[in-house]
Amino acid sequence: MPRSTDLAELGSHLLENGPRKVIPAPRRIRVIYNRTVIVDSTKGSLVWEHDYYPHLYFPASEIHNCTLRNRQPIKSDGIIRASVAELHVAADESRKIPAAVTDRVVRFTDDRGLGALTGLVRLEFKAMDQWLEEDVPIYVHPKDPSKRIEVLPSSRRIEVRVDGKTVAKSGFSMHLHEPRLPTRYYLPMGCLDQTVLRRSELVTKCPYKGDADYYDVVIGGVEYPNIVWYYRYPALECGALAGMACFYNEKVDILLDGQLLERPSMPR
Repeated sequence: MPRSTDLAELGSHLLENGPRKVIPAPRRIRVIYNRTVIVDSTKGSLVWEHDYYPHLYFPASEIHNCTLRNRQPIKSDGIIRASVAELHVAADESRKIPAAVTDRVVRFTDDRGLGALTGLVRLEFKAMDQWLEEDVPIYVHPKDPSKRIEVLPSSRRIEVRVDGKTVAKSGFSMHLHEPRLPTRYYLPMGCLDQTVLRRSELVTKCPYKGDADYYDVVIGGVEYPNIVWYYRYPALECGALAGMACFYNEKVDILLDGQLLERPSMPR
């Protein structure tokens, strides 16, 4: 969820409608805040607040080295069943760590009528300093364990055109298949027309693939911003994409084995 999420509104929505889905998160999860490990647990839950990706919730008993103080009650049917809370980490003079506090916390009561949310605490992902799954950092947001990404090599001929001009052509590409997204075609960087590329300052982050850098394409003085991206250091499961370039199918024409592919709808 974005940093500007109204936590009282989110808590109220979950009380009234319930989460989309909740499953156990048995892997070891650690959460670091203010240079202090406040969660080290295998008892977390993956909670889908919406359809797109999960968030990690924990039993209050799994949160340590800090204090939780309820700040704003959240009612359902006139009864307080959750609260927006503050999380305090005390100063540690021996390590020269000052005290810290965040109010980006939602705490559900022990009311058994809350089902899977009973007694759970939601720590805002971006408000924490670091999240670890086993010994691997979690980037952007927790991963959906059922979401599988496949990267398949292909020797099919591929050509990319922007406004009718061929800007890339190759007899080899990597095809990335990701649920709910169109197939993405990654080409060797050397197969792109380097004369039309201009480095962009945009960087985007994906928990499944890594940090993407971008290029604009400039043809005849017309700029097509951020339509090419690549991963310098992709996540392990997408390591084969390192240094390969991908164009937005939605904004360019792609021919595969000479057949023009239909442009997919723009992603939301």
